[in-house]
Amino acid sequence: MPQDATGRRVVVTGPARRTRRVPGQYRPRTEIDEQTTLGHTYVRSLMRSQLRAGLAVFTVLVLLVGPLPLVFAAAPDARRLRWVVLGFCLYAPLVLLARWYVRRAERNERDFVRLVEDR
Repeated sequence: MPQDATGRRVVVTGPARRTRRVPGQYRPRTEIDEQTTLGHTYVRSLMRSQLRAGLAVFTVLVLLVGPLPLVFAAAPDARRLRWVVLGFCLYAPLVLLARWYVRRAERNERDFVRLVEDR
């Protein structure tokens, strides 16, 4: 064991880091991470767009399903009408509505990521 272990100096080096950030330019990701007012605004805009899509789907769903009790009450003896309406006439619009909602939500998230990542 060397007697003078504290006198020896070691230099640690690594590859140079390159930063793409310009000093005067802000990055939305850091704004969100630091929970600033601007970052909060970015997140609220995503939440608002997702809420808007959800409310649109809910409105269409209410307009599709809401009048069904009235239709069924108008024709109480037509059991086949109930099955045809529920099984065939309502299923396709619900599937299309669900597909539209998923695509819209994914597009909102993609746009948000594109905004945050500065692409």
